[in-house]
Order: sequence, then structure tokens, then C-alpha cells
Amino acid sequence: MRTPLQKGETILLTTYSSWVSLSGPLLLALTGCVVSYFMGFIRHYGWIVASAGLLYLLVRYFSWKAYIWVVTNYRVIDEAGLFRHYAKESPLDKINNVSYDQNLWGRIFNYGHVEIQTAAQIGATDYFNVHDPKKLKDTITQAQADYTHIKTTQQATQLAAALVNPSRVPVMNLSAELEKLYELKERGILTSAEYEQAKSKLLGN
Repeated sequence: MRTPLQKGETILLTTYSSWVSLSGPLLLALTGCVVSYFMGFIRHYGWIVASAGLLYLLVRYFSWKAYIWVVTNYRVIDEAGLFRHYAKESPLDKINNVSYDQNLWGRIFNYGHVEIQTAAQIGATDYFNVHDPKKLKDTITQAQADYTHIKTTQQATQLAAALVNPSRVPVMNLSAELEKLYELKERGILTSAEYEQAKSKLLGN
């Protein structure tokens, strides 16, 4: 992967497009070798046919290796390009839904289409011919759950510290702290009574 990782970021999964996409170039290379054998390597120019087929296979193979999808504990990266570099990122906290589907051949050879629904301003991201699409989908879903849990824990820790000494919370951050407190109540982490008590402490009542 050519996209640099952020501080504290780790790779959870790296996957490629299906190997089925290489079957055509492989067949073409084998055909070129067979044709060159019957044409003759020395007296004729059959080696040109074989070399062209093998070169095409090599280019397609390295292009296939460069086309990857990477899931980290922060984001999903879609990266491609052998001679040029293309990369698109979908932050985990912006992903609303992940789904996948497979046709008959996809179920037989274990490849399919994965769709990521992100924030409205970003829209949907489609990944086609993904090897083991279910694994990619499940990894993203689990990474989202872990990411949300870590963020919630951090918010709870910050709020706990603020409630111990409310006077240390800057006025400009008070609104943000109250919003985090309300979010914890909405998620069921705090009861209504705990929410009102914590809010009163935060407001100094």
C-alpha cells in the first residue's frame, strides 16, 4: 500500500479483486506460447507472439496487485494504479451502511460487489469484483463497532474528568461537553437520572 498510515493506525485487512480477472490474460499468454511453438522460435518470429502474451500477463498481474482495498482502524482505502496512483478514503465514522451482493458466478468463485453508503456529501462508493466480499463487509462493520466503542470510552473519560472538577472546563467547550453527555444518554450508557445529575454538576448547579 502506498497510502501512508496515520499515527496509531493499523491495517485490519487487505484484499484484492478476484483472480478470475487474470484468467483472460493467462489464457492469452498460453495461447501465444502454443502458437509460437508451432511457428518456430528461430526460423520464424514466433517468440514475438509468446513474448507479447507474457508481457501482457505481467502488466495485468502487477496492475491486479496494485488494485487493493484496505481496512484500517480509522478508514477504508480504495487504492489502484500501476504507473499512476489513485486512492479514495472512507472514514469509518462517515460510513452509514455496508452491503454486498454476488451473482451465480460470484458465489462459485467467491467474488462480488460491495457498496459503502457514506455521508450525504460523499455519497456511495462501489467496489466491484472483490474477492471474498463478505469478509470485507464484516471487517468494515467490526472496525466501525470498535471505533465507536473507543470514541465513546474517550468521551466518557473526558466527561468523568470534567465532572470531578467542572471549573476546569472552558466555557467555549461547555456546549460540546453537554452534547457528548446527551449523546451518552441517547445511547443508553447513562440513565435519565444520571444524565440530569451529570448535567447539573457540569453547569455548576
